[in-house]
Amino acid sequence: MSETPTPPGTPDPEPPAAPQYDAPPPPPVTGSTPPPPIAGQVAPVGYANQDEKMWALIAHFGGAGAALISGGWLGWVPPLIAMLVKGNESPTVRAHALAALNFQGLWAIISVLSYVLFCAVIGFITLPIAILIAAIFGVIAGLKANEGTLYSYPLSVSVIK
Repeated sequence: MSETPTPPGTPDPEPPAAPQYDAPPPPPVTGSTPPPPIAGQVAPVGYANQDEKMWALIAHFGGAGAALISGGWLGWVPPLIAMLVKGNESPTVRAHALAALNFQGLWAIISVLSYVLFCAVIGFITLPIAILIAAIFGVIAGLKANEGTLYSYPLSVSVIK
């Protein structure tokens, strides 16, 4: 069957079909109660603004950088600064700063003890390990903080609450 060509300037008898889209997702269920708050040091997921994110990153990345540059014993300073500057204003910054401060403080003590143990030769082994642990886990925590989540440091003790 052959179709006769339409003369130029004549509109097509049928317009092209519109593309088909999936239906939008259903709205969230309302009326449900939120889960109870978790006790302890928990930061809300995400950040209220860029200022909170910056201070959380200062606490983690600053601690890792200070530990690496100072030989392990000043990693606690940036998290302490973050906690003192924004800790009272933002529970998110406080949670990040406290986690970093507890971790970096512990590894700063271990680094200082390693300096003391230089006399017993074991300090030459423990000091680089302490510096690397403080730097590596500080960077991992900073990457998690950049995603908006609170990192639970391994090899840490919660002394400051």
